[in-house]
Amino acid sequence: MNRFEQTFSLLKENNKKAFIPYIMAGDGGLESLVDRMSLLERFGAAAIEVGVPFSDPVADGPTIQRAGLRALENGTTLKGIIAELEKARKIISTPILLMTYLNPIYSYGIEKFVQEIQKAGVDGCIIPDLPIEEEDIITKQLEEAQVELIRLVTLTTPIERIRTISSKGKGFLYTVTVKGITGARNKYDTDLYKFLKTVKEVSPIPVIAGFGISNQEQIAELTNYCDGVIVGSKIVDLFEQNRISEMENLMSSFKQETKIV
Repeated sequence: MNRFEQTFSLLKENNKKAFIPYIMAGDGGLESLVDRMSLLERFGAAAIEVGVPFSDPVADGPTIQRAGLRALENGTTLKGIIAELEKARKIISTPILLMTYLNPIYSYGIEKFVQEIQKAGVDGCIIPDLPIEEEDIITKQLEEAQVELIRLVTLTTPIERIRTISSKGKGFLYTVTVKGITGARNKYDTDLYKFLKTVKEVSPIPVIAGFGISNQEQIAELTNYCDGVIVGSKIVDLFEQNRISEMENLMSSFKQETKIV
């Protein structure tokens, strides 16, 4: 089993849900990345999503866009991020997800990118601007490297397309909870819970909800219908404002003693 399969198996055994925090690499300095990842693992992260700063994002809301700009101003590069992830892998067992867009991968070189993230111990990639019709440009390389491509579905994705997308890979299905970009929301579309229930019934892999999730009440409600949540903008804000105890409180119910090997 890969680290995702091990993680979700342990969560199921312990009747737990997954909390996957997102952080922007290089926000606060690239040298802080390993410490932040270690902290998130200690607080109960089931996996850690690490964003690559990009000047022209399509899915990122204002909070994550600002974090990306701060990271770019700090001189953050993809090469530097991969080097820090290799350091992180030596001290954490949590699955590592790299979230980036296609342009930085192309610029870096697809073969080189896959080889180097594999060497660094990255378990999965999220590429939000890569549709399944075009993903053959990288899926073979990722499969050979045993790096999971984490695919997304949205509230407007037809059910048959959800079936097709969820049938691929051994990671999880990233289920977008809003019609729009990332960022904290006060409330969700009334059809969301029905949608999550439908996706959960269709998908053979774990279903994780993301976008707009910022408090324990939302998490408790959403996880009635799926296998866990991804929290991004809130985590980015808490790190920027150094509100670490608040972050620990947000994640406290997700701690489990058993770790993957």
